[in-house]
Amino acid sequence: MSQHRTGHVDTFAADRLPPPEARPVLRDDLAGLDYPARLNAAAELLDGTIARYGADRPCLSTPDDTWTYAETRRRVDGIARVLVDELGVVAGNRVLLRGPNNAWLAACWLATLKAGAIAVTTMPLLRPAELRPVLTKSRPAVALCDHRFVDDLAAADPELPVVTYGGDGADDLVSRIRNHTGSFAAADTAADDIALIAFTSGTTGEPKGCAHRHKDVLAIADTFSARLIRPTPEDVFTGSPPLAFTFGLGQLLIFPLRAGASTLLLEQGAPPKLAEAIATHRASVCGTAPTAYRAMLQLDDLDLSSLRRGVSAGETLPASTWQAFRDRTGIELIDGIGSTEMLHIFIAAADDDIRPGATGRPVPGYEAMVVDDDGAEVPDGQLGRLAVRGPTGCHYLDDPRQADYVQRGWNLTGDAFVRDEDGYFWYQARADDLIISSGYNIAGPEVEDALLSHDAVAEVAVVGVPDEERGELVKAFVVLREGVTGDDAMVEALQEHVKQAIAPYKYPRAIEFRVGLPRTQTGKLQRFRLRDETG
Repeated sequence: MSQHRTGHVDTFAADRLPPPEARPVLRDDLAGLDYPARLNAAAELLDGTIARYGADRPCLSTPDDTWTYAETRRRVDGIARVLVDELGVVAGNRVLLRGPNNAWLAACWLATLKAGAIAVTTMPLLRPAELRPVLTKSRPAVALCDHRFVDDLAAADPELPVVTYGGDGADDLVSRIRNHTGSFAAADTAADDIALIAFTSGTTGEPKGCAHRHKDVLAIADTFSARLIRPTPEDVFTGSPPLAFTFGLGQLLIFPLRAGASTLLLEQGAPPKLAEAIATHRASVCGTAPTAYRAMLQLDDLDLSSLRRGVSAGETLPASTWQAFRDRTGIELIDGIGSTEMLHIFIAAADDDIRPGATGRPVPGYEAMVVDDDGAEVPDGQLGRLAVRGPTGCHYLDDPRQADYVQRGWNLTGDAFVRDEDGYFWYQARADDLIISSGYNIAGPEVEDALLSHDAVAEVAVVGVPDEERGELVKAFVVLREGVTGDDAMVEALQEHVKQAIAPYKYPRAIEFRVGLPRTQTGKLQRFRLRDETG
């Protein structure tokens, strides 16, 4: 991955990148992406932005507080000092971050990169069983964790050093940074050094670690954000996706800071609270899933008059939702498809380029095509697999599934698309068993494993079924053990069991009891038959 002398002392992550022949072709030929060989993304997002726009502008906000760029930098530098001087973190170490969207999580992410370490941000609701593979694959040196979410992390790895933030006491990170004054000189990282590892789950539920460079962090801001959102320093960004999702990381942290704007971070981003926050704090750029935009339209007192941009991602945006939102608010939503592997959105459309129902065209700097199973481009109008490449790309850490995602230098996203004669890409379906519900990626087999751990369950199959509100609904087909009754009480018991075993948003909202499941002669479960029955 790196073409320049690394600034990392710990080369654990770099040593586990795919071999050169298995990596995607990276395009850096777009004007504005000619970054210097030595680059620290956090320093550029903070120090560089301050140099361009000033230090006294609002930067990180919550409903109760606002930090200026100067205050943000002071806290970020203090956290970096704690990481390096107190915790012994060296460049290239991984730092696990865990917490809801707030200013402290954002500051911890920036401090990790500024210290030259690699940020591994996780969803705060992940249970110990879900955290363990992430810990195994990334091997963090230390964790910075919101004090309200430390128990599951401690249960996942009792040996991992954890520093909490947002609480009180001398050991809390907020207290520790008071002992560190003055500026922190950013680590001398290479532009090609790994800045973050983002985890995603495939159809097996086993998480895949996606490595992205310091230059990638800036590239997504200088392509999608700069060319389609076109932010100004006066913009106020907000939205619902967690910073642990790369959609949220870009939309709610990287994009606003790159533009000298501010971001309003919400721990609770449900549609009514999101709409209220937009109205109260006069947010101008919102990023969330189509389901949230649909839900906001149901609010009687909806006031989105401050918005000038709405970005929709996480699932396909129906033309009816786009039209209804425009009719109600006057805002033409920017639809987009991205992936954790690519870091952010690579196909989208804005303003007069929008065709409702179409995802859009490749973001400047990216190129895309629709291919057949052999990797050959298919004619316009023909269904095939989406292939994309650009300044970012898939680099799984030590994972054989790299060969599935990257072929012939192209990233194959697992989505089925049709391209029309004007170059617009139209989403058709997922090409694998991943369920996308309300913008969340949910692996059916992972939910199956959680259900099978209940004593009453003999067999189970989990699929995604069409749902108007969520895009897809997680539905479980359950075969109960002999003597167990499949009634409403059992449905509730199984749903609660799943919520306790894995992140609650993954639980099956529909459960159907069966006497048997469709299988091949060799015993392989045929999920497609269940989808066909319900689709």
